[in-house]
Amino acid sequence: MSLFDQEELNYLEENNSPLDDFLGLTPVEMHYLLYDTFGQESPVQFLDHITDETLDQIPIFRIAEEYLKIIQRDKQIKLTPLGALPKKVVVEVYNKKIFPEEIIEIGIKKLWKEEDSNIIQNARLTAEIAGLVKKTHGKLALTKMALKLLETSNRQQVFKKFFQAFTDKFLWSFNDFYPEHPIGQTGWAFSLILLDKFGDQARTVGFYSEKYLRAFPSFLMYFQPEYGTPERQFSRCYGIRSFNRFFLWFGFVTIKTQEKFIDYELDEFERTDLAKSIFNITKPS
Repeated sequence: MSLFDQEELNYLEENNSPLDDFLGLTPVEMHYLLYDTFGQESPVQFLDHITDETLDQIPIFRIAEEYLKIIQRDKQIKLTPLGALPKKVVVEVYNKKIFPEEIIEIGIKKLWKEEDSNIIQNARLTAEIAGLVKKTHGKLALTKMALKLLETSNRQQVFKKFFQAFTDKFLWSFNDFYPEHPIGQTGWAFSLILLDKFGDQARTVGFYSEKYLRAFPSFLMYFQPEYGTPERQFSRCYGIRSFNRFFLWFGFVTIKTQEKFIDYELDEFERTDLAKSIFNITKPS
């Protein structure tokens, strides 16, 4: 065997060997997970069929559907001078009580405008990014693709386009004041594998953030020791983005609050069975 052949063999063995930092995934599997997440070689795949019963349990998607139905009914929505949804639309969607927000329910915050509800605002923006809604001259209308999907009641395809837009295109950093780098969003499918493996018990975000950081250690450099240790800031950022505003919004977890309000360090999360009704997750070797 030539030196070149041996080096090539070593390279192939190295890239196809399970790594503890990747939870038993190989570098090749991690590559597909990150850069071709919905491709045929990815360890996380959409199931061929996602039932209506499953889709009914996904809060942010149900909110998006109600929003799309309003546009379908009214033909178009005129945005406010600042480019936001009018209050009446926000209130109509929120009053469906798909995802009641405690801070609104107990009266600490009033629902006056779109940004008063993060989940409604995120659903609206994601629908646009997904190509379901178009904005022209300060007015929103459904795209031809959305009209066709709604007319044929193709909820599964609407969901897939919405989900892919939320995970791959919508910037999760939009929702917070942490670094704009894609912490949590990069490798969201890796977090899904973590949840699949460990989510049968209620655990804090810190448990998951430590394992995520082992796979993506370079993200720690974006946090300075100004408001606590970099590790603590990283964990809170990861928790807000991955658990409170992704897994919880999509119904993949339930939350057990330890205090009256959300505490990103003390609260515990437990996996639901919903993700298994949407994805085929290949177990790491």
